Amino acid sequence: MSDFTSDFWSWWIITIVVGGIVFCIWLLLGNKKSTLPAGGTAEATGHVWDEDLEELNNPLPRWWIIKFYITIVFGIAYFALYPGLGTFEGILGWSEKGQYEAEVSAADTKYGPLYDKYMNLAIPAVAADEDAMEMSERLYVNYCAVCHGSDARGATGFPNLRDGDWLYGGTPEAIKHSIMYGRIAVMPAWQAVLGDKGVDQVTNYVRQLSGMSADAALAAEGKQKFETNCAACHMADGTGNIAMGAPNLTDEVWLYGGSPRAIKETLVKGRNGVMPAHAEFLGEAKVHILSAYVYSLSNAAQ
Repeated sequence: MSDFTSDFWSWWIITIVVGGIVFCIWLLLGNKKSTLPAGGTAEATGHVWDEDLEELNNPLPRWWIIKFYITIVFGIAYFALYPGLGTFEGILGWSEKGQYEAEVSAADTKYGPLYDKYMNLAIPAVAADEDAMEMSERLYVNYCAVCHGSDARGATGFPNLRDGDWLYGGTPEAIKHSIMYGRIAVMPAWQAVLGDKGVDQVTNYVRQLSGMSADAALAAEGKQKFETNCAACHMADGTGNIAMGAPNLTDEVWLYGGSPRAIKETLVKGRNGVMPAHAEFLGEAKVHILSAYVYSLSNAAQ
């Protein structure tokens, strides 16, 4: 499918390419000179430097002209066989996408059975298989480590996969669903609703929920605001809701940090988290053993 939204740009590129080739041919023909006769001298151009250094209009070397013509012929053949002239796909019909898909298909045919044989095993059972874990670890390094870290301990805004604290649940099924279809998390901004004072109060109450130091008076005032505005997602006791991906606020795990400053920033600006879906480019068989690897990080092999 063409990436152009108008035929104008296709013809624009065709004109530039064809015009460039025609110009090269004209340049060669216009500067072509016959070989000088034996003992002959090339005519002077009239350009003289340092009194006696004169520029002569010598003919181009024949070998150079031949190579230039070969280059032009090669260019014409290339644009006829491969894409390059606007929307013309070339006689061979080659494309980067087509080559990529062919290579992926060949790889799937060759390596697919290695992954498919684990599809009938439960994820805990796959997690106990050493060969499966070696393959899944390589998948993790290629596709997951960039966000969750090579040690799977995460970073600010990227969950730690080893601590057993799961936003959407840590069951094998929940982990596989997260990898297959991704997750989209939204924490709305509350500055307009709570105001500066309310943000400060709720911050202290949330810190108090997790056993951290907090101003008792501000926390007491923040409790009512929490129950009114936050409990719908985080529950009245602050333990969170895996159905919505709402974090547990009573433990020591803080995705964006548990300092007063970090919590205030979360309340004032909100947070947006995205876990991309991997089903389309990994396929279920690879996701299955990858899920087993992630599961094994916080669970002993069954």
